[in-house]
Amino acid sequence: MPVYPIEHEKLTLLCDPESGCCAVRLSGGAEWRMTDRPFLRFADGRTVFFSPPEQVKPFRNGTASGIRAVYRGFGGAEAEIVVSTCTCVERTSGDVIFEVRAEGDAAGEIEAVSFPPPFRSDAAPGHGYTVLPRMQGMLVPAGETVSLTDGRIFERDGYMPLYGQVRDGSGYAAVFDTPFDACYALEEDRVAPLWQPSLGRMRYARRMLFRFLENADYNAIAKAYRAYVRERGGLVTLREKAARNPAVERLLGCAVVHTDVAVHVSPQSEYYRPGEPEKNDWVTTFDRRGEQLRALKARGLEKCYTHFDGWGRHGYDNLHPSPFPPNEAAGGAAGMRRLSETVRSLGYLFGIHDQYRDYYYDAPDFSFSEAVENADGTHPFCSIWYGGPHTYLCSARAADYVRRNYDEFRRLGIGLDGAYLDVFSVVRLDECFSPDHPATREQCAANRRRCLDLLTSRGILPSSEEVLDCILPSQVLCHHAPYTTTELGAPGSEAVGVPIPLLNLVYHDCVVIPWSGLPGERGGWGIPAGDSGYAHAALNGGPVYCPIQADAETVRAVRRVCELAGRTACSEMVRHEFVDSGRRRQRTVFADGTAVEADLDAGTFSVSRA
Repeated sequence: MPVYPIEHEKLTLLCDPESGCCAVRLSGGAEWRMTDRPFLRFADGRTVFFSPPEQVKPFRNGTASGIRAVYRGFGGAEAEIVVSTCTCVERTSGDVIFEVRAEGDAAGEIEAVSFPPPFRSDAAPGHGYTVLPRMQGMLVPAGETVSLTDGRIFERDGYMPLYGQVRDGSGYAAVFDTPFDACYALEEDRVAPLWQPSLGRMRYARRMLFRFLENADYNAIAKAYRAYVRERGGLVTLREKAARNPAVERLLGCAVVHTDVAVHVSPQSEYYRPGEPEKNDWVTTFDRRGEQLRALKARGLEKCYTHFDGWGRHGYDNLHPSPFPPNEAAGGAAGMRRLSETVRSLGYLFGIHDQYRDYYYDAPDFSFSEAVENADGTHPFCSIWYGGPHTYLCSARAADYVRRNYDEFRRLGIGLDGAYLDVFSVVRLDECFSPDHPATREQCAANRRRCLDLLTSRGILPSSEEVLDCILPSQVLCHHAPYTTTELGAPGSEAVGVPIPLLNLVYHDCVVIPWSGLPGERGGWGIPAGDSGYAHAALNGGPVYCPIQADAETVRAVRRVCELAGRTACSEMVRHEFVDSGRRRQRTVFADGTAVEADLDAGTFSVSRA
């Protein structure tokens, strides 16, 4: 069977339908090749590779030229599975598009489809790297390996539906154009896209877009993706969000004070400590937190966003989505109202923790009829968190609870400036098989965004845990979005790969990302051992967390980095670079001309105009 060349001024695409592979030869002479054959992986453990195609048809339409192919021979439980592919070059952009559709699969029959096959980098050590969207972002230098949890897009392995590779200045940005049921696998120097079923079946065509680049580096890959997102209307900046909700302007440059009010750990929670009752139940009153904030203001902290955990009846991570009334031992509704008034009188922003995914069995209106339902009719189960046994609330029902609860805050006279809807922007997108409220992963993302948009419509700043690309247009603030380390949260965790601010290179001017770390501190949650989180904050143009009992010296340090964050918040991060060979000194440049150079060992930074 022949190899089909497709010519474009930027590149030549060589299609080999028999193997399912391609090669791309760039105008500058660099070549990227596939060698692995595409396959279907079945739920029973079988892997069936594509056989030579039954049909091959070149095509040319008004915008693209390419090859369509049809593959059979996969078998099938109820009907013969047929796979159709389309590989083409868009004539306007030079982008290479790969599309695959699997039809005839029975519910639960297919586990994953691999197409297109991965490009091989073949870069020698020191001559290239792979770019991955794991949390804030990372490089895997040629010759090195890292392990993935599951490579799922829209979890920590994939904040963005993007990866890329660079070899001797040539490279590409690979974009999951249909990202909601997508994963990737990493093996040596190859990144393979994998497509999962939606509600048990493949259901629709899946697409990858590859943009090949001359003079490539990870900055160019990030900017290629930013252009892709902007073209599709997904790049919603803080300026645009502020136009919808003026409170966004007040957030810029704020330090974040994150503290709690009440804790009750269920005996059935994995956090329960038998014999240590003081660790299972305790309360700090709303009024006491107000006193601490007044003292913090007196010590010089002018701008602050407060985030209070554990305000509900049983405290933190309990009874959701029905945590009312406010904790009585902490002061009840009247005490929470006084705290809100105190925060606002100080010129601070009053924000709370909330939760609309974990669905606790002891919630007063709990019903399995509103829970996520698995394909077999069962429900997910978890008992890790403080509130003990729970399942997950179906995303299709979440917005109704948000509306009800924020009406209740209004009825109680508790003014809110911000609300953190826990885990919406970090945990996997839920599928629900309930016939009464089915939800695909794509619908789950839309449902989560709807909850955040409800907050915006009420003038409340919407935040969530980390930063998933599919949630970000409706999100203003996150808890953190740091780097992948060997054991997240464990002291001494080392960096996985080479950390880079890939997310910020795309979205810095679209979301406020706080960082953990003060002068003198090293390591931390998502901060590699030995690194200064304070320096990372400055480098990334982000604010830092401030302890509620910070002394005057700490407040001065917090103000310095937060003032920088306020100045750069609405500016695109245009470039990041390593200043020294050890990668301990790094530099970022923002669109307003601000340049920040940080020393991750010393924990220092300097600011100049580029």
